[in-house]
Amino acid sequence: MIQVSSNHPKPKPTTQINERRRGSMRRTALALAQRTMGFTKTVIREGNGSKPARGKQVTVHCTGYGKNRDLKEKFWSTKDEGQEPFTFAVGLGQVIKGWDESVIDMSLGEVARIHCSPDYAYGAGGFEAWGIMSNSELIFEIEVLSFK
Repeated sequence: MIQVSSNHPKPKPTTQINERRRGSMRRTALALAQRTMGFTKTVIREGNGSKPARGKQVTVHCTGYGKNRDLKEKFWSTKDEGQEPFTFAVGLGQVIKGWDESVIDMSLGEVARIHCSPDYAYGAGGFEAWGIMSNSELIFEIEVLSFK
Protein backbone atom coordinates (compact mmCIF):
# COMPACT_ATOMS: atom_id res chain seq x y z
CA MET A 1 0.00 0.00 0.00
CA ILE A 2 1.28 3.47 -0.89
CA GLN A 3 0.48 6.33 1.43
CA VAL A 4 0.25 9.83 0.03
CA SER A 5 0.81 12.96 2.05
CA SER A 6 -0.56 16.26 0.92
CA ASN A 7 2.73 17.95 1.77
CA HIS A 8 4.86 15.72 -0.45
CA PRO A 9 4.73 14.59 -4.04
CA LYS A 10 3.20 11.18 -4.66
CA PRO A 11 5.88 8.54 -3.93
CA LYS A 12 6.80 5.93 -6.48
CA PRO A 13 6.06 2.29 -5.75
CA THR A 14 8.55 0.74 -3.32
CA THR A 15 10.04 -1.64 -5.88
CA GLN A 16 10.99 1.25 -8.18
CA ILE A 17 12.58 3.16 -5.30
CA ASN A 18 14.55 0.10 -4.15
CA GLU A 19 15.78 -0.62 -7.70
CA ARG A 20 16.96 2.97 -8.06
CA ARG A 21 18.74 2.86 -4.69
CA ARG A 22 20.35 -0.47 -5.54
CA GLY A 23 21.59 0.91 -8.86
CA SER A 24 22.88 4.04 -7.16
CA MET A 25 24.60 1.99 -4.45
CA ARG A 26 26.23 -0.24 -7.10
CA ARG A 27 27.53 2.80 -8.97
CA THR A 28 28.82 4.32 -5.71
CA ALA A 29 30.51 1.06 -4.67
CA LEU A 30 32.09 0.68 -8.11
CA ALA A 31 33.34 4.27 -8.09
CA LEU A 32 34.75 3.80 -4.58
CA ALA A 33 36.44 0.53 -5.58
CA GLN A 34 37.97 2.13 -8.66
CA ARG A 35 39.23 5.02 -6.58
CA THR A 36 40.70 2.98 -3.74
CA MET A 37 42.13 -0.10 -5.46
CA GLY A 38 45.90 -0.26 -5.75
CA PHE A 39 48.67 1.41 -3.85
CA THR A 40 50.21 4.77 -3.15
CA LYS A 41 53.95 5.22 -2.93
CA THR A 42 55.63 7.94 -0.90
CA VAL A 43 59.37 8.25 -1.45
CA ILE A 44 61.26 8.68 1.80
CA ARG A 45 64.74 8.59 0.26
CA GLU A 46 65.63 8.75 -3.44
CA GLY A 47 67.69 5.95 -4.92
CA ASN A 48 70.38 6.07 -7.61
CA GLY A 49 67.90 5.94 -10.52
CA SER A 50 68.70 2.38 -11.63
CA LYS A 51 65.50 0.26 -11.58
CA PRO A 52 65.11 -3.54 -11.77
CA ALA A 53 63.66 -5.20 -14.85
CA ARG A 54 60.80 -7.70 -14.62
CA GLY A 55 62.09 -11.08 -13.39
CA LYS A 56 65.21 -9.71 -11.68
CA GLN A 57 65.99 -10.94 -8.17
CA VAL A 58 65.41 -7.95 -5.88
CA THR A 59 66.56 -7.89 -2.26
CA VAL A 60 64.76 -5.54 0.10
CA HIS A 61 64.49 -4.56 3.71
CA CYS A 62 60.84 -4.28 4.62
CA THR A 63 58.67 -3.47 7.60
CA GLY A 64 54.94 -4.16 7.36
CA TYR A 65 52.19 -2.39 9.32
CA GLY A 66 48.52 -3.21 9.67
CA LYS A 67 48.32 -5.96 12.27
CA ASN A 68 44.72 -6.32 13.45
CA ARG A 69 43.77 -3.46 11.08
CA ASP A 70 45.94 -0.99 13.01
CA LEU A 71 48.16 0.73 10.43
CA LYS A 72 50.56 1.77 13.18
CA GLU A 73 51.07 -1.78 14.46
CA LYS A 74 53.97 -3.71 12.93
CA PHE A 75 53.38 -7.33 11.91
CA TRP A 76 56.79 -8.16 10.42
CA SER A 77 60.18 -6.67 9.61
CA THR A 78 63.34 -7.94 7.98
CA LYS A 79 65.16 -5.72 10.47
CA ASP A 80 63.88 -7.69 13.48
CA GLU A 81 66.31 -9.92 15.33
CA GLY A 82 66.77 -13.23 13.51
CA GLN A 83 65.33 -11.89 10.23
CA GLU A 84 67.22 -11.27 6.99
CA PRO A 85 66.57 -9.11 3.91
CA PHE A 86 63.92 -10.61 1.63
CA THR A 87 64.67 -11.62 -1.98
CA PHE A 88 62.11 -12.25 -4.74
CA ALA A 89 61.77 -12.12 -8.53
CA VAL A 90 60.00 -8.81 -9.17
CA GLY A 91 56.99 -8.60 -11.47
CA LEU A 92 56.29 -12.34 -11.56
CA GLY A 93 53.57 -12.62 -8.91
CA GLN A 94 55.77 -14.17 -6.21
CA VAL A 95 54.69 -11.49 -3.73
CA ILE A 96 51.55 -9.42 -3.16
CA LYS A 97 50.52 -7.18 -6.04
CA GLY A 98 51.36 -3.99 -4.13
CA TRP A 99 54.98 -5.12 -3.80
CA ASP A 100 55.27 -6.34 -7.40
CA GLU A 101 53.94 -3.12 -8.89
CA SER A 102 55.73 -0.71 -6.56
CA VAL A 103 59.19 -2.32 -6.23
CA ILE A 104 59.62 -2.65 -10.01
CA ASP A 105 59.42 1.15 -10.13
CA MET A 106 61.86 1.73 -7.25
CA SER A 107 65.54 2.42 -7.77
CA LEU A 108 68.56 0.97 -6.01
CA GLY A 109 68.87 2.49 -2.52
CA GLU A 110 65.38 3.99 -2.59
CA VAL A 111 63.25 3.85 0.54
CA ALA A 112 59.50 4.24 0.09
CA ARG A 113 56.31 3.85 2.06
CA ILE A 114 53.76 1.75 0.15
CA HIS A 115 50.10 1.95 1.23
CA CYS A 116 48.22 -1.03 -0.27
CA SER A 117 44.48 -1.45 -0.60
CA PRO A 118 43.24 -4.92 0.40
CA ASP A 119 43.19 -6.20 -3.19
CA TYR A 120 46.87 -5.26 -3.55
CA ALA A 121 47.71 -6.87 -0.19
CA TYR A 122 46.36 -10.19 1.11
CA GLY A 123 42.73 -9.63 0.08
CA ALA A 124 39.82 -11.60 1.49
CA GLY A 125 42.11 -14.36 2.76
CA GLY A 126 44.23 -12.14 4.97
CA PHE A 127 47.31 -13.69 6.59
CA GLU A 128 46.19 -14.97 9.97
CA ALA A 129 49.65 -16.06 11.14
CA TRP A 130 50.78 -12.42 11.08
CA GLY A 131 47.54 -10.94 12.42
CA ILE A 132 46.47 -9.58 9.04
CA MET A 133 42.68 -9.65 8.95
CA SER A 134 40.74 -10.27 5.74
CA ASN A 135 40.41 -7.24 3.47
CA SER A 136 42.98 -5.17 5.40
CA GLU A 137 44.85 -2.17 4.10
CA LEU A 138 48.58 -2.49 4.77
CA ILE A 139 51.56 -0.15 4.81
CA PHE A 140 55.08 -1.28 3.99
CA GLU A 141 58.32 0.63 4.32
CA ILE A 142 60.58 -0.89 1.66
CA GLU A 143 64.25 -0.25 0.93
CA VAL A 144 65.76 -1.69 -2.26
CA LEU A 145 69.15 -3.13 -1.27
CA SER A 146 70.14 -4.84 -4.53
CA PHE A 147 68.92 -6.50 -7.71
CA LYS A 148 70.51 -8.83 -10.24
